[in-house]
Amino acid sequence: MFVNDKSIDTLTDLFKEIKKYITLQGQYAKLEIVEKLTTLLSMLILIFIIVLLVIMAVFYFSSMLVYILASLIGSWTLSYAIIGIFLLLTAFIVYKMRRQLIVKPMVNFLAKLFLEDHQ
Repeated sequence: MFVNDKSIDTLTDLFKEIKKYITLQGQYAKLEIVEKLTTLLSMLILIFIIVLLVIMAVFYFSSMLVYILASLIGSWTLSYAIIGIFLLLTAFIVYKMRRQLIVKPMVNFLAKLFLEDHQ
């Protein structure tokens, strides 16, 4: 059985379409990666800004509480110690609950971002 020119043209067209499809799929994958990395980077920048503002607020509120405690207790040193102990206790609680507060939400966000198809 001989192959005629029509079937050769059809196979050539098929290979061209397959090559075009693979190229388009590669470009689509690149666009999807860029979209997801942009979302991730914007979330990291947002978290950084929020953490920075919270740190500043904690500093000012701590200073305010030191002044209030100093006027009530009568000792600047003791009021600084009380606020310091409170901040260390808060840091210890956050450290102990890091899985619930930090790890699980981060894993859920990354899994949703990279594993779910949102078409």
